[in-house]
Amino acid sequence: MNESDRDLLARLWEEHLRMPFPPNMRGREIEGEDMVYLDASIAVGVSSSLSEPFDAKRRHALLRRLAAVEKVLPSIDGEGGAGAVERYERLREMAALAVGIGDADPRRRPVVG
Repeated sequence: MNESDRDLLARLWEEHLRMPFPPNMRGREIEGEDMVYLDASIAVGVSSSLSEPFDAKRRHALLRRLAAVEKVLPSIDGEGGAGAVERYERLREMAALAVGIGDADPRRRPVVG
C-alpha cells in the first residue's frame, strides 16, 4: 500500500518536530540565507499546508523557500554537523511535497499576473 503524499508529508512533519535544530546552524548564513529563518519559514508553510487550504500566496512563498533550500544545501558543510544536512534535506522534501499537494488541490486558483 502506497503512502499518500499528504500522509507522507504528515509523517515527515512529525519526524521533523522531534529532530533537534543543529546548534552550529544558529546565527549562520549560507548563500545569503539565514539558516534559522529558512528552517522556520519552510516549517510555517508545511504546517499550514497540513491544516488549512493552501492558497496561491502561501504556495508562492513556499516555492521561494524551496529554491532557497536548494541553493544552500550544497554549501552545508561538516560545521553544521551530520544532522544539518539531514534536516535541510527533509525541509526540501517537505516543501516539495506541500507544493505538489497544493498543485493537486482543485480549490487552488492559478496565480494571474
